[in-house]
Amino acid sequence: MTAPVTRWRESADALVLLDGFHALKHALRFGAEVPVAVTTDRRAALALAGELAADVRDTLDALLTEVPEATYASLVPRPHPTGVAALAIRPPREARLRALARLPRTAPVVVLDNPRNLGNAGAVIRLAAGFGATGVITTGTLDPWHPTVVRGGAGLHFATAVERLGVEELPAGPLFALDPEGDDIRGAKLPDDAVLAFGSERSGLSAELRARADHLLALPMRPQVSSYNLATSVAMTLYHWSATGGAPS
Repeated sequence: MTAPVTRWRESADALVLLDGFHALKHALRFGAEVPVAVTTDRRAALALAGELAADVRDTLDALLTEVPEATYASLVPRPHPTGVAALAIRPPREARLRALARLPRTAPVVVLDNPRNLGNAGAVIRLAAGFGATGVITTGTLDPWHPTVVRGGAGLHFATAVERLGVEELPAGPLFALDPEGDDIRGAKLPDDAVLAFGSERSGLSAELRARADHLLALPMRPQVSSYNLATSVAMTLYHWSATGGAPS
């Protein structure tokens, strides 16, 4: 067994799985510390880096270890089409909490209130990173650093502050909660220090979060359409924020 594979098996439970080339690429771009990375085909992975991520190609060249496909498959829960995987050190919780609490903010914090779907949570983190949001908070039992969430987020957990908190622990700032009974969002301007809260896919906002909201807002929706996908709702809201004052940097 090679040293990188041994290191992987010894530390996998304590580190963040970066599943696929794009997750590893994004994590490296945003400063993740990656102690081990494997691939089934170094030449193909480096060629992909040369085409899509020249800025991290040299780092990948030094980092990637080629392993047999059977070894790779034994290290990950579900092999990725790119045949690349890595382990990264999660940013310290204290640093994530400081980033979420820091004022003044230049971009909103997104709150997912008791989300249920790991893939949806990952998609939201990817969106938040793209819009330059300060961070994404989940309430409830879902682990926002679960491997499936990280896979859905394409490694962009390292580009924003991702944390699980109770409703009573949410950072300061005007709390705008998305709710079908709220005012049309098109009439609102969302400030940079906003906390934007979205209910779960099945049951909507919890009573606790709804009671704490300063404003209830509704997304425009055709009659008889019941709801939007969670990630779609977040995308529409962050776009509205960016179009009315905020913008990705």
